[in-house]
Amino acid sequence: MNTDKYSAVWVSHSSISDFLKCPRAYYLKNVYRNPATGNKIKLMSPPLALGQAVHEVVESLSVLPVKERFKESLLLKYNLAWQKISGKQGGFGEAGVEMDYKKRGEEMLKRLMDEPGPLKNLAVKIKQELPYFWLSPKDNIILCGRIDWLEFLPDADSVHIIDFKTGRHDENLESLQLPIYYLLAKNCQQYSVSKASYWYLERPNGLTEKPLPAYDTALDKVLTIAKKIKLARQLGVFKCPHKDGCSACKPYEMILEREAEFVGTDRHNYDVYILEKAPVVIESVIL
Repeated sequence: MNTDKYSAVWVSHSSISDFLKCPRAYYLKNVYRNPATGNKIKLMSPPLALGQAVHEVVESLSVLPVKERFKESLLLKYNLAWQKISGKQGGFGEAGVEMDYKKRGEEMLKRLMDEPGPLKNLAVKIKQELPYFWLSPKDNIILCGRIDWLEFLPDADSVHIIDFKTGRHDENLESLQLPIYYLLAKNCQQYSVSKASYWYLERPNGLTEKPLPAYDTALDKVLTIAKKIKLARQLGVFKCPHKDGCSACKPYEMILEREAEFVGTDRHNYDVYILEKAPVVIESVIL
């Protein structure tokens, strides 16, 4: 049995979602490397930039004691985070568009300051920088991912999984996000899991609890897809299910065809590109 994490196939909610949408998109986002730099590639868009900035601010609270979380204005932190994705770095072609997106984020954070809800309660922070566990040692597959927030529930000695949403649409009913976070929370920290919720930050009272999946069902479902990903990597076969490409892979194909503009390399060593006219607007983000 091989349990070498360096030779293992790593999967996450984002990579699994990519594969389910289009294996070709999965390849371009998770396997392909720019031959000129050796880096993976990333396509930045305004919705993604908005989510990145807001999540950075919220994530910074999870490492602070409860009494310290709101001593500094979240808007000040947000302005600093926004500097990293301002202009072309965030896929913004026009100043007016950027201001509209920035204002949306400000309104989300104002709502959190006015109604912090679970953010004013104790939280659990997983010590691993990137939480992961062996989804299947036999198959040499690891599941990884960062959970936005784990609220600690002292009366039940358990945690509440919370995922923040900066998009305007509800998460798909078939989404594997909460099942994957449930698996990670069960395997990467010591407390039981009693609740899971999405928090739609653009909505008043946007905290929406979802039923927890059965552990074995979630494990089997995620492992089945992970095995397909592993097989595709072994065979080197990543075909788009559509003859002429799809909305998931076409934007990345445009990078390869030099129809996208390179705007820099981010802190994770991804080569970041933008499109002047993106074929699709993604109104949600996973971080």
